[in-house]
Amino acid sequence: MKKIILSLLILFSLSSCKKEEQKTIDDKNSSDSTSIATPESENTAYISKEVTPDKIGNYLAKKNDTLYVTNFFATWCGPCMKEIPHFKNKIEELKGKPVKFTFVNLDQKSEWNGAVKKFAQESGLVDHIILLDAQKLDKNFFPKNFQKWDGGSIPFTYMRKGDKTDEYLGMMTEDVLNSKIQDLLK
Repeated sequence: MKKIILSLLILFSLSSCKKEEQKTIDDKNSSDSTSIATPESENTAYISKEVTPDKIGNYLAKKNDTLYVTNFFATWCGPCMKEIPHFKNKIEELKGKPVKFTFVNLDQKSEWNGAVKKFAQESGLVDHIILLDAQKLDKNFFPKNFQKWDGGSIPFTYMRKGDKTDEYLGMMTEDVLNSKIQDLLK
């Protein structure tokens, strides 16, 4: 019995490595929200990518015909977890349209392979989550990138399409999310 379990674990590990390697190759060719990711290192968690504050800033400043919806959250944040299903509904509804959803996780680095990984897998958002080590943020990050957010609380959602932006601090209802996305897609 032990041999069977060990064999299954080894097979699973090998197949996981192959899938992750293929995903990394696909991500490099992709222009979606995960394209802001930095190369993987041994400190990077599971499948989601760690990004630097500069890369987040550059991503937030993109001006083109795509609507970028960027949500800053943490797994320990109750309001963050309550609004995630609304975003998931919009992801499905807008599939194939020029809208990119990115969830920037602000959990402590020690939680990336635990609570964050579990949440990403259970919610089906692995491809949309990026990791940001909040300890790397300097005092200029927030005023440089946002008008309303000073980093003091989450959830926070930033949307940009071309020159039009919208910032929302706090938990968003599904109606508010729908309205804001609809306004920016006009």
